[in-house]
Amino acid sequence: MSTPYSATQRGFDHRLVTTAFEIDGYRVVRNLGVVRGITVRSRSIFGTLGASLQTLVGGNITLLTNLCEKTRAEAFELMIQHAADLGANAVVGARYDATEVMQGVTEVLAYGTAVVIEPVRA
Repeated sequence: MSTPYSATQRGFDHRLVTTAFEIDGYRVVRNLGVVRGITVRSRSIFGTLGASLQTLVGGNITLLTNLCEKTRAEAFELMIQHAADLGANAVVGARYDATEVMQGVTEVLAYGTAVVIEPVRA
């Protein structure tokens, strides 16, 4: 599943990943099955201390927001790589799930259905 280059470099258009089950202007010509991207992250001691200090001030805890965004982006890219490896050019029904595996360690899963689509001809 892991490749030395990203799915974007392989021509996979991120705009063709959707939570919907169809994409306007396209039709599914082949369903390739479920694809997923999984990443597990932990907070560093410095990140935990920094986030604790930010909670004293209130508002957005940017250290944790950034960690969550990086983790979701990594899981998303892994899902797209999995889809591209199968020959898909789109992913429908995309979702995220997160589970705390142990104290301070979280698994983030991005999953969806890899499909081959083509433009609808009028």
